[in-house]
Amino acid sequence: MGETVRMPRILMVDDDRRMCGFVTKFLAREGFSAEFALDGSSMRDALAVTPFDLIILDLTFPRGEDGLSLARTVRANWHMPLLVLSAKCETVDKIVCLELGADDYVTKPFEPRELLARIRALLRRARGLSRAPAEPPDNRLRFGAWRLDLDRRELIRPDTSRVTLTSHEFRLLLALAERPGRVLSRDQMLDLVANRQWAPFDRSIDVLVGKLRRKLDDGTGHQVIKTVRGEGYVFTPPPAQH
Repeated sequence: MGETVRMPRILMVDDDRRMCGFVTKFLAREGFSAEFALDGSSMRDALAVTPFDLIILDLTFPRGEDGLSLARTVRANWHMPLLVLSAKCETVDKIVCLELGADDYVTKPFEPRELLARIRALLRRARGLSRAPAEPPDNRLRFGAWRLDLDRRELIRPDTSRVTLTSHEFRLLLALAERPGRVLSRDQMLDLVANRQWAPFDRSIDVLVGKLRRKLDDGTGHQVIKTVRGEGYVFTPPPAQH
């Protein structure tokens, strides 16, 4: 007999009950197991008992915690794709969500088929990251005295302290570190980080690079990610230490 395939589980967190009903029914017709929570408390209760594969999160709630606070909670306690679905369409809102670790941002009103495509893309990337072929016991990418832990998705400083990375920071640093000395344009970096599923608003890559630079600052003055004016960025690893 063939192996039973489990339907991907999706949790939608939004105070609009009619919207939740529409989206969860639509996703159910497309082969997903979808349910919803109307506030942060219900979200926590659902996550405590069910292993979800993806969360769809609104930003505005009339009572209790707002969406940004809930996004922080999700990122601090669970490892799964996080898609923000919000009526807020300002660039600053998208940047803040990106910095908090959201994996995609869709504005309301939205086209259901586009939302479906973005969900499927996020789940494909999540499955790709979770599938680990035979790897050496120490699954880390090294540059100078730094380490990038590919299993825990953390940055290990020369003093062995660990630095937490958001999902986009991890993917961008990995993409750069695998291509040392090669200039990458912002468009190329968007493709590598989000497969173009994230709308290319102006400062998203620059914000990510700025955050990574701060996390890669070891006090030596060596800039690991350098700006190439008019072209993009280049990864210049520090010299190896013996």
